[in-house]
Parts: sequence; structure tokens; C-alpha cells
Amino acid sequence: MIAIAIDDEPIALDIVKSHAAKVPFLDLTETFTDAFLAISFLQHHKVDLIFLDIKMPDISGIDFLKSLNNPPMVVFTTAYTEHAVQSFELDAIDYLLKPFSLSRFLKACNKAHELYNLRNQKSEAKVAHIFIKDGYEQIKVELADILYVEASGNYTQIHLKEKLLSSRITINDLAELLPKKEFIRCHRAFIVAKNQISKFDRNQIWIGQKIIPVGATYSGIRLM
Repeated sequence: MIAIAIDDEPIALDIVKSHAAKVPFLDLTETFTDAFLAISFLQHHKVDLIFLDIKMPDISGIDFLKSLNNPPMVVFTTAYTEHAVQSFELDAIDYLLKPFSLSRFLKACNKAHELYNLRNQKSEAKVAHIFIKDGYEQIKVELADILYVEASGNYTQIHLKEKLLSSRITINDLAELLPKKEFIRCHRAFIVAKNQISKFDRNQIWIGQKIIPVGATYSGIRLM
């Protein structure tokens, strides 16, 4: 994975560089004390992961992330706890409190690497299955077995023909994995398999006897 780090404190960047050098699948290509230089870099280079400080003088890490149209994965690095909830609402991979140990840094990197691998499954031609994390295991899920997907609290429930699978993957990340020709987002909390739709109208979709709402912002979608 290609990564950069942004922090207005050079000492903090040195720690990230030292830890990153010990992670075999991580390539920390650049570090920045100036967030605006980092924005310019991101406009011209592909980056998979950003280690991002929150408290910076010109722009906060939160506002920096919000300014990006297609942000990479982000791990926040900060000495403050009060932004933890907001960071996860922005789908941050992790929230590292300074000073953080190598083992804690590696845990964040492993989480990012797992998501990176999941996202890159979609680039394979004619994908027939995906792998979904269930606890400590990666479960192979055949796309043909998926009826619909539902966001439920901190979990995403994948309703299969024969069973129900719950995962900590977000519905947004799962939407990126599922082929757009075969699956469609009809609500912020639901994704349906097109070939499992038995009937629909502008407000609802039927998957067998299950009635799934169509969200107001998705009312114009083409289901077939």
C-alpha cells in the first residue's frame, strides 16, 4: 500500500516513518508538515492510505479529509480523544492516540491492509465471489447466493439464500466490492441483488416476501 503522513510536528512524522519502515506491505512515500502541500500531492499521485494529524494550525485533519472528493483510507494520529466519534463517522480506518506503540501502529496498518485487499477484489474480471471478514475469519461469499444487504448498527448483514452473515465491514465499503451490474443501492441501509427482485414500485422492492424501502434520494434509480 502506498501511504503518506501529514502532521505539523516533525518529531511525530519521524515516529510514523520509523514504524512504517517495519511494516512490509506499507510504502510511506512522502511526509508533510504542510497540509496544503499534501493536497497538491494527492491531486497528482495515487495514495492508498493517509496517516493524518487532527490538530494542525491552518486546517484540521477533519476538515482536510472532508475537502477531498475521493479520499484514500485514513488513520488519524492525534494526542486528543474528543474527535474519535467524528472520525469514525467519516469512515476512518483507525484512531491512534499519541504516543502510540509499534504494535498499535501495526494493528491500524493491518486493518487498512485488509480493507485494501477487499476493495481490490473488484478489479478481477468476472468476479464470482468475494471474501468477507467474520470475526477473525475471511468467509467466501458467492455473489449468486446474495439476496440483499442491510446495514444494522455497527454491523452489515448479508442475507444469503441459506444463511445470514454479519460483518463489521461498512455498507459503503461493501457497495464498492459488489459489481454494479448485478447489485444496486436502493437505500442508505440496503443493497439488493437485481436478479432476486420479484417486483418493485417507486417506494418499495420485494425480494421474495421481504419488502425493502427505496430511499428518497434513490427514487430515480434504474432497477433493471
